[in-house]
Amino acid sequence: MNIDFFKGINVAVTISDNEGNVVYQNDSSVNVNGDVRGKNMMGCHNERSQQIIKHLLNDAATNVYTISKKGKKKLIYQTPWYENDEVKGLVEFSIIIPEEMPHYDRG
Repeated sequence: MNIDFFKGINVAVTISDNEGNVVYQNDSSVNVNGDVRGKNMMGCHNERSQQIIKHLLNDAATNVYTISKKGKKKLIYQTPWYENDEVKGLVEFSIIIPEEMPHYDRG
């Protein structure tokens, strides 16, 4: 089965290999970032961001933060993806946070 589960969703999904080469973008990611498939993402990031990316890959860590871009607040979630229990790269989800959003405690 070869289904693109992220095609058409309203979340930008960008996936890289562990060298920083972009191997996948869904439509939302292309709309936000341009088509960078096959390109290395390190050139698009400053030195601080490059060090964070290296840390995420080397230590199998996750990085979560919010940004404001073009008047929209977004949640950025960066985490490794794996193959046979080995880190193979990073996946980044960029999600627009609505102005008004309910919060539920489910504990």
